[in-house]
Amino acid sequence: MERIRACLVALIVLSLCGVPQVRSSASDHRYKAGAEVPLYANKVGPFHNPSETYRYFDFPFCSSTPVKEKNEALGEVLNGDRLVSAPYKLDFLNDKEAEIACKKKLTKEEVAKFRSAVSKDYYFQMYYDDLPIWGFLGKVDKEGKVDPSEYKYYLFKHLIFEILYNKDRVIEITVQSDPNALVDLTEDEQVNVDFMYTVKWKETETPFEKRMDKYSLSSSLPHHLEIHWYAHDEESADDQEETGWKYIHGDVFRYPKHKSLFAAALGSGTQLFTLTIFIFILALVGVFYPYNRGALFTALVVIYALTSGIAGYTTASFYCQLEGTNWVRNLLLTGGLFCGPLFITFCFLNTVAIAYKTTAALPFGTIVVIFLIWALVTSPLLVLGGIAGKNSKAEFQAPCRTTKYPREIPPLPWYCKTLPQMAMAGFLPFSAIYIELYYIFASVWGHRIYTIYSILFIVVIILLIVTAFITVALTYFQLAAEDHEWWWRSFLCGGSTGLFIYAYCLYSYNARSDMSGFMQTSFFFGCMACICYGFFLMLGAIGFRASLFFVRHIYRSIKCE
Repeated sequence: MERIRACLVALIVLSLCGVPQVRSSASDHRYKAGAEVPLYANKVGPFHNPSETYRYFDFPFCSSTPVKEKNEALGEVLNGDRLVSAPYKLDFLNDKEAEIACKKKLTKEEVAKFRSAVSKDYYFQMYYDDLPIWGFLGKVDKEGKVDPSEYKYYLFKHLIFEILYNKDRVIEITVQSDPNALVDLTEDEQVNVDFMYTVKWKETETPFEKRMDKYSLSSSLPHHLEIHWYAHDEESADDQEETGWKYIHGDVFRYPKHKSLFAAALGSGTQLFTLTIFIFILALVGVFYPYNRGALFTALVVIYALTSGIAGYTTASFYCQLEGTNWVRNLLLTGGLFCGPLFITFCFLNTVAIAYKTTAALPFGTIVVIFLIWALVTSPLLVLGGIAGKNSKAEFQAPCRTTKYPREIPPLPWYCKTLPQMAMAGFLPFSAIYIELYYIFASVWGHRIYTIYSILFIVVIILLIVTAFITVALTYFQLAAEDHEWWWRSFLCGGSTGLFIYAYCLYSYNARSDMSGFMQTSFFFGCMACICYGFFLMLGAIGFRASLFFVRHIYRSIKCE
């Protein structure tokens, strides 16, 4: 078992720190004239459905040489990358003019498959010396035609690669389709296709170190930060209000209902907060540079596994402070609170991806690796953290003694109920970040590149601060109304921003995107549900922690007994 665990840890470290890239590591991106520079074909899919991608050779392309698959890292597989050798040879500094890569006779079925892809704006993605390139498969001629049955469908058969180099290094590559080299796909009949390509090399003075700047600048992100500040006018509480919250000092620290679930939610939220901090640290030091494919997914999987001990410690420690006794069941609940819904969603989405035969479907080997990480890293660390938390012997710090019987809560106006307060608590933090959400969505569900992690970090800090302050304010109003059941309310109010983000997802999908189809719709709402649920747990933990600090402070100030 120890040997297996050691091998797995080595695999995790290798996946995180040594993500394989599309290049010859021996050459370090340096090539001599005529040397082979690796060109890999990645995937094909409809432009408006970024999750619906297929393997390049799932379509009837041809190749003059045997197709070789590239070994992918864990994060690359999770990202849906399936790289294979491309049918074109782009040797260093070798110009080519209309060279035939391969020939193929398309059957009626293959013509129909290409025509369907062209009608849905399918694109292809390749990597050349670790640089990404895109192009469309063909075009639809609608000019002068009203009836869709009169449309003409054409396949591009001639690609023109233009490559910039600086001394012995590749700096930039673009690909264009020859508009005059077309294959008519309109009719269901066999057709012969000569797939051709042209290569043009041009020298540039751009240094190798800045070759990724093009992708950073093309992210269509604003170069300034828009921050919306909200000023809150605070008035001193009158004597009657102060009497209200002082009046319930014997009930305010009464333990919440369903304390095992509450402790589990607090532990899961704390773990996700820690995960977020580590991800931002890696982003700010430049680990997630443009097109370091899969690095983010690898980091999420590995860091989540390694921080499970934090969830176990936080949950067990707080549960024991609340005088809980069944800490084993509490740990099981913690382990399944976030991973359970995530696993169910994964099973559904992976089944859909398999049915559609897209690259989003995880291979069996990758599923086994993730299971081993969960079984040999996540679960043991969760248990060890839980044991440490149980043995910490920490006591709950309550400035006031809790009475034997709870005080009856007086009738409250409608705006002091849970749902209205959650709406108020979630609106302000969401308003501070919704502008940035547009660009994040364009990156995650589109074809833009998100690179300004420093701005995103500032936005998240603002989100955390606003969430904490608005939750504390609503907790104070709740206590002033003599409602002492603030524990769950503060958690729900803090996490309500996650519900607003999911509501924005609904709006964004219907009003700002061209995504369609069951597969893409399932992936969009399934993935966003998991992300927003994670936000709910994380921000809920932040809201409760801030409220607990505040409540302890004000009741400590009155020196209650």
